[in-house]
Amino acid sequence: MNESARRATADDLDDLERLAAEGDAHMRARRGGILWSLTLGHRPPLRASLEAQLRDPDQFTLVGCLDDVVVGYGNVRIEPLADGRALGVVTELFVTAGARGVGVGEAVMDDLLAWCVGRGCVGIDAVALPGDRDTKNFFETFGLTARAIVVHRNLDASDG
Repeated sequence: MNESARRATADDLDDLERLAAEGDAHMRARRGGILWSLTLGHRPPLRASLEAQLRDPDQFTLVGCLDDVVVGYGNVRIEPLADGRALGVVTELFVTAGARGVGVGEAVMDDLLAWCVGRGCVGIDAVALPGDRDTKNFFETFGLTARAIVVHRNLDASDG
C-alpha cells in the first residue's frame, strides 16, 4: 500500500466531514475530550466550518490516503504572536483506526511541518489529551514536547 498526503480541496468535503465527525467522537470519548470539542473543535454546522477552513489562507488542510482512498486528514493554522512572528497550531490530525500504523499520519504531519516552515513559523503546537500516550508518542517522534500543562476544574455537574 502507498501512503500519501495531499492538499484537501472542495472535492474532499464529504470525506473531510466524515473524518471530522469520527475524529470528534474519538476525542470526546477521552478524558478532557468533551471540553476539547467545545473549545477547540469545529463549530456547527460541520460542513460550513470545514469549507471556511479550506478557504482560509492561514490554514492548511490535508487528506491522508492509502493508495487513493482518503483515510485521514490534518489541519494546521497560523497563530500570530505578540512579537510579530507566527506559530503553527495543529488543530486536527486524525486517521481512521483501520489505517493507523502504516505511515498515513506521518505523511500528513510531514507536510503540515513543511508548510509551517515555509510560512516562517517559529514553532508548532499540537494537543494530546491526558492519558493519550499514542498521540503524545506520535507527536514526540516529530520533536514536539510539552511546553505547558493546562489544568481544569469542572464547575458544571451536568457535564459529568
